[in-house]
Amino acid sequence: MGVVRFVGVAGVGLALAASVAISGAIAAEAGLSGYQGAWLIQGSSCTETYSSAGKGVLFKKPVDMFAPAFIVSGNRLRTPMASCRIKSVRPAGERQVLDLNCANAVAGGERRVLLATLPDGSLRRYTNDQDSVGTAYQKCSR
Repeated sequence: MGVVRFVGVAGVGLALAASVAISGAIAAEAGLSGYQGAWLIQGSSCTETYSSAGKGVLFKKPVDMFAPAFIVSGNRLRTPMASCRIKSVRPAGERQVLDLNCANAVAGGERRVLLATLPDGSLRRYTNDQDSVGTAYQKCSR
């Protein structure tokens, strides 16, 4: 195989891989539309956990590292302790599985989150496939 042909084939392969990665990110963001915003366990005070920052929301300083809260913005999910990239979103019955790549001050790794949106605008986070109750979260912002 000549060098020119090899470079052409390699270029097509790289373009295809980039296209798949980009379409996966777009699909993940499309599946996240109902999760965008700041979320807090039901019964807690949004104003004690979050502060406004222009068009967005931030964790209030000093950050409560143990607050049962998270923020979804685009394909990013942030908790008080970690920042995650949402790699994919896929349906699993009434729930959606979010595959995350997360990092904090100590380590990084892959995580899986099970979520379901409810008719009243809240959502539930489930610890695993067998969890039938879940934990209810209220939306604090868009």
